Amino acid sequence: MSKIATFTTSMGTFKAELYGDRMPITVGNFIDLANSGFYDGIHFHRVIPNFMDQFGCPYAKDPNSGRAGTGGPDPKTSFQGLDGKTYTRTSGGGIPDEVGVHRISNTKGTLSMANTGRPQSGGSQFFLNVADNTFLDWFDNSTPSSHPVFGKIIEGYDLVVQISKVPTKNDNPVQPIKMISVRVD
Repeated sequence: MSKIATFTTSMGTFKAELYGDRMPITVGNFIDLANSGFYDGIHFHRVIPNFMDQFGCPYAKDPNSGRAGTGGPDPKTSFQGLDGKTYTRTSGGGIPDEVGVHRISNTKGTLSMANTGRPQSGGSQFFLNVADNTFLDWFDNSTPSSHPVFGKIIEGYDLVVQISKVPTKNDNPVQPIKMISVRVD
């Protein structure tokens, strides 16, 4: 049930395998957003070398928005999980947390759901790990972080690392990096 996501950015293209068999809710949400064009035109709003690249906030369509990093999908909208069930996003646009089942670690090249630390606060924002960030795993008790991994980059990882190293101001790229499109086959 693996799906391939193609990310076309202003700096180039990379691809990721999505773990739909192990993370059917998170991947279903991601596919719904990607194939509806939700991510098109959004900029990376947080990049940190040797850590991660964060993306997916609708406020980041404006690369200089002070609200970048605080938005998500429309509240109370529905999507189809890859388990065949229909899910409705919360009043904040969040989805059910897929933690406690599959131990997939936040290692180099993985895609992970961003959230505030509160239950069901992940919605559209995710990050691309450019280091082994196992302290972000839901099953690592060293921190309260709980970021479920839902895919891994299979092509263009060097570009993702390059994005993490661009000059920034407050972790926001000085030269905006736009996501032209994200599509899942």
